[in-house]
Parts: sequence; structure tokens; C-alpha cells
Amino acid sequence: MTTLVTGATGRLGIRFLPRLLDRGESVRVLARDPARTELVQARGVDVVSGDLRDAGARARAVDGVDEIVHLAASFRGVPDDEAVAVNETATIALAETALDADVPRFVYASTNLVYGPGRGRPAREDDAPAPAGAYPSSKAAAEEALSGLHRDRGLGVRIVRFAFVYGERDPHLAESLMWARQWPPHKRLHMVHHADVGQALLLALRAGGIDGETFNAADDAPVTALELFELNREPLPGDASTRALDDPWEGIVDTVKIRDELGFRPLYSSVHAAKAAGAL
Repeated sequence: MTTLVTGATGRLGIRFLPRLLDRGESVRVLARDPARTELVQARGVDVVSGDLRDAGARARAVDGVDEIVHLAASFRGVPDDEAVAVNETATIALAETALDADVPRFVYASTNLVYGPGRGRPAREDDAPAPAGAYPSSKAAAEEALSGLHRDRGLGVRIVRFAFVYGERDPHLAESLMWARQWPPHKRLHMVHHADVGQALLLALRAGGIDGETFNAADDAPVTALELFELNREPLPGDASTRALDDPWEGIVDTVKIRDELGFRPLYSSVHAAKAAGAL
């Protein structure tokens, strides 16, 4: 069995690939810059050189694989049209290529940012998305299209919406202060460690009877802006305590479904548990 992983040199992929390889899996990656895959090539990974937006590269990558984990995305700091081109258009094209090649399983890594604020409770998978901004909007549009391909053509898609990803020396935790500097100190951020990203992806990939389903993946204890500053050893902005919190549930997700249906249990229940284990 061969698994195609897109986005293999990105922050998710570079940490997920070793988890597949350590299980003795056969892995293929699609990479724009094969030089960045030298370490995994040494472990026997099949590297297809090319861009996700190129039809020929997609066809070469998909040919002969048994399952796909689609992690590639254009995220922060890219023009809106690039986010749409990669996160939406190329994602849909990859899924169509997978259908043409009879690939039975397609795991799509999405984001809890598709939910938006205003529900007054943790967001659940059956809530209608209300994204704001090019990145979450393009991810939500891709989700909708993939779900349509499941209904109309039998795409074996499994969508996992991740909370804020951190850990294993990913600079994302430090980058959280870009937003937290504008927040009141009691606003919370729901998070998920890279180890639990890997767990969720593998569970979604190998479980039976879940085609067309969506799952939230997050830890047990969202952290406040105050805690983010403490974790990053920076002082809280002086005016933070005067800021109002419009929606205390924004960004917080319900994880009952992934626990009940896939058996997901966070290896790191909170960022504090990860810190204590030396896994930041």
C-alpha cells in the first residue's frame, strides 16, 4: 500500500512523514523542490517533482497510489488568488484526478477557522461554515466541493479540521502573538500538537465506514492570550485588560465526534502538558 502525501515539506508534512515511515509505510510525495526532500528520500520515499497546480504533476503523483493525505496549502502572507488557486482549485483537481485513478481514500487537512464566530458554544462539524478571509474561505470552498464529489462520484474523502497547530519546534506558537497582541487576556485559543495531528490523520486515513465525514481535531484545554504570552516569555500589553471579549467561544471546537467515532485521545491534553514533556 502506497500513500501519497502532498505538502510534504510544509510544517504539517515534514512532521507527519516520519510518523508514516516509522510504521514501515510506503510513501510517495509531491514536491515543488525535491532538494528539500533529501532526508526522506534517504528513507526510501518516492519523490514526484512538480507543482500541485500542474495537471501532469498531479497525474504522476496519483498514479498507482492507494490513498492520499492532502496537506498542501497556501497560508499566511500569500495573495488571495494564490490561496484560492492552491487551497481550492488545485485541491478539487487533485480529488478529481484521484477519482479518475480509482484511489479509494482521500484525507483532507482543513482548519477550524472555517467556522467563524457567533455560535455561543463550541463549533460542531454539522455547523454551517462562516469563514472570513481568503485562507479559511478557500478551505471551506474546497470542503464543500470535496463533499459534493463524495455524493456525486463516491470520493472517499475524510475531512479533518485542525485547531491551531504547534509543537516539535514549529514556530507557530511564537507566531500566535501576532494575534494575541490584539486580544483581551482572557480570549482563548484552541490548539493541537503535531503528535496529535499525526494521530488524527492516521485515524481518519485508516478507519472504515467514514467516507464523506468531517472531524474536529483539538486538545482538551484551550489556552488564554495571557498564557500565550507567558509561554513565549513576553509581557502582556499594558492595555490588554481593557479590551472587550465579543465572543468567548470563537475558535473553540467540539471534539466529541472524533473521540467517539475514531477513538482520538490527545497525547498532549494541553500546551502545558507538551511543555512539561519537552515537546514544544
